[in-house]
Amino acid sequence: MNRLHLIAFLIVASPAMAQVFDERFEDWPVDLRIRGTAVVASSLPDVAVLGRARINLPDGARVVALVDDGVTDARAASYRSAFSVEEEQFESLRYAGDAVELGRLLEACEVLCWETSREPTSEERDHWLAARGAFSAHVAAGGVVVAVGPGARLLGAHLPGDAFGVTRSGIGLLPDTSIDVTFGGTRAAWSELMGVQASSARCVAIGLHPDTALVLRGRRCSVVGAGRASFMLSANDRQPHRLQDITQRTVRSQGPTETLLDLTEWRRDAIDRTLEPFPAAEPQPPVVDDGTLLIVGGGGLPDGLMERFIELAGGKSDARLVYVPCSEDDTVDDRQRMVEAWKRQGVLQATFIHTKDRTRANEDEEFLAALDGATGIWFGGGRQWNFADSYYGTKAHRLMKDVLARGGVIGGSSAGASIQGRYLARATPIQNFEIMAPGYERGGLGFLSGVAIDQHFTQRGRQKDMTALVNRHPQLLGIGIDETTAIEVSGSLARVVGAGRVFFYDRRQPVIPGQPDYLAVPDGKTFDLVRRAIVERAPGSGPR
Repeated sequence: MNRLHLIAFLIVASPAMAQVFDERFEDWPVDLRIRGTAVVASSLPDVAVLGRARINLPDGARVVALVDDGVTDARAASYRSAFSVEEEQFESLRYAGDAVELGRLLEACEVLCWETSREPTSEERDHWLAARGAFSAHVAAGGVVVAVGPGARLLGAHLPGDAFGVTRSGIGLLPDTSIDVTFGGTRAAWSELMGVQASSARCVAIGLHPDTALVLRGRRCSVVGAGRASFMLSANDRQPHRLQDITQRTVRSQGPTETLLDLTEWRRDAIDRTLEPFPAAEPQPPVVDDGTLLIVGGGGLPDGLMERFIELAGGKSDARLVYVPCSEDDTVDDRQRMVEAWKRQGVLQATFIHTKDRTRANEDEEFLAALDGATGIWFGGGRQWNFADSYYGTKAHRLMKDVLARGGVIGGSSAGASIQGRYLARATPIQNFEIMAPGYERGGLGFLSGVAIDQHFTQRGRQKDMTALVNRHPQLLGIGIDETTAIEVSGSLARVVGAGRVFFYDRRQPVIPGQPDYLAVPDGKTFDLVRRAIVERAPGSGPR
């Protein structure tokens, strides 16, 4: 932790609070996805392949082809058929090199197709970069920008360095990226791409092979055309190079990771590589000094657990409950079943919060009001990376920890279980088969330090996944929770309740060949998370 970060930590972390808040808002992007579509192509012998990108346009959408003098009229006209629009909806123009005209053009169309036959001059590049705001507004309104040819590299956030190695900014429609549109996949090309990425450490280097169009819609990258897109992050002193190719999906047997890539995950990984190592070699011990955690493995709640949650929050009359749904959508239904269930049970004060806007979660006092004074928070199920995107490092995150600091309760099931650990397990946005997700490991909300929590454990056969995780990070205690099973954590003690078992993986203990590398703990037993051993207690006693 550098001096500035230490000062910030000392300001926000009260010595009286066991729940420290040292996660940093400023480290992570607030623009998690683009609203429209950006397409970048090295070269496209036939622009008809753009039809495979399945870009849905509104009725009457206007398409403009903006080309330089080296592009033929017939080639420019082919963009009309690529987007299947009527003649009156299409216009072909020659680039005039005026930033103001570019802005007006972007306002007046839904799709801008820009093709260059040569590298733009410095003056042309400056004109395009001067229109950054117009490009951002166009895409924010759901518009489409297609760039083909040498000039397409401008859609990245960083341009390759000049003769002196000085990097320059691009338009940034593909945020935190540097794009090589002449990438051939040779050793020299890889070396050049690595050099670009190293000069802009917090960016993702992308190499486009010939006849390849990279499509960014929202936060997901896909490819159309005969070639492939190569993504790269440089190695550092603790992590190797990260390389991945994606191609157009042509057969059903191709797995999602062969044809899709989540750009936000890669951007987070690029950032993570510039921060202090995580998880720490000696993480804080898994102790909840104040308040209580209820951590459920999904698939339904153990009998009486929600009643226990309400009791720990102060009872039906005094509890102030907040539900946090796990959704990728910007908005959710105003009627949340969890809140309605609480009210049917007699809880007088219950509400929910949801946002995909990190700035709102950090600054909007009206949004944050529900957490200020809450006595209980419940996190719903879904894909846990959504919680990290929305809340990690925000003021909302700090207020969540404050609930425990004043003796309240935090609970959650499935994704709402994993997010409670400081290390975030199984947070890959593309599928959820991998338990370790570069870029999201440092994404847990950290109510319980020193652990990694997985759920649906036996039901989905996840034992080998946890073995791999604790082998990689032996300083962590691995916790796998079966469905309809939970642990109630107070202090260092975790009491198991429910129909299944909870599996604890402790790499302080030797692994004996042919024997389980975990301790499976059933209902009614209590496990000491610090001593890493079962504690014998009187029947029915709580974890304290």
